[in-house]
Amino acid sequence: MSTTHKIYFASDQHFGAPTPEKSFPREQKFVAWLDEIKKDATVIFLLGDLFDFWFEYKTVVPKGFIRVLGKLAELRDSGIAIHYFVGNHDLWMSDYFEKELNIPVYHRPQEFIFNDKIFFIGHGDGLGPGDKGYKRMKKVFTNPFSKWLFRWLHPDVGVRLAQYLSVKNKLISGDDDVVFLGEENEWLVLYSKRKLETKHYDYLIFGHRHLPMVIKLGEKSEYINLGDWISYFTYGVFDGATFELKEYRSPGETA
Repeated sequence: MSTTHKIYFASDQHFGAPTPEKSFPREQKFVAWLDEIKKDATVIFLLGDLFDFWFEYKTVVPKGFIRVLGKLAELRDSGIAIHYFVGNHDLWMSDYFEKELNIPVYHRPQEFIFNDKIFFIGHGDGLGPGDKGYKRMKKVFTNPFSKWLFRWLHPDVGVRLAQYLSVKNKLISGDDDVVFLGEENEWLVLYSKRKLETKHYDYLIFGHRHLPMVIKLGEKSEYINLGDWISYFTYGVFDGATFELKEYRSPGETA
């Protein structure tokens, strides 16, 4: 990494929820953030749930989000690397980002090394102990037969049904999962500690929990949750030496 470049991380924008109209100001704010960081970003990691629902038919994707998609295309075309991790609201993402935007899509956590720092990165859903209801639901949703059945619904019906369930079903929406449980009960913290038993990581970075968190795991490792772009508007930045969690504020906006 050049000393003048940085790596950025963001997660859980949930654009489209609760309605496209109410989501639009958040979408504008996120695009403004992308526009601001393009001056020094060398890599951008998006850790899932960019959209509150996403499904790729063979010739159709959900309507909307053109400003976000256009800005991502612009940044990628300028040479900035972008990596996308699938979340629980975009489980059915396939190859649209890869073909249209040249952005690789990951369905499982991945390791990266920058400036001798080892990163373990993923969305975070279904990892660690507990969360059995969601884990069962995820198996159903990711089953090829389930996806095949859904494709038979007309997009006007399928997308509207999925958007309704995405907001109303608490297993999917995560409305019951936005309270800090304490370090000893945070299941992604427990998962991270188990990962560290077999290999060292400097940073274990996730989304999904919607809570900005930086928790020390021993002397040399940190668990980080990026928060969201619904309540906190937080993001992570690595400058080649240290990682920080920050809040984005538009010009003139107070903390």
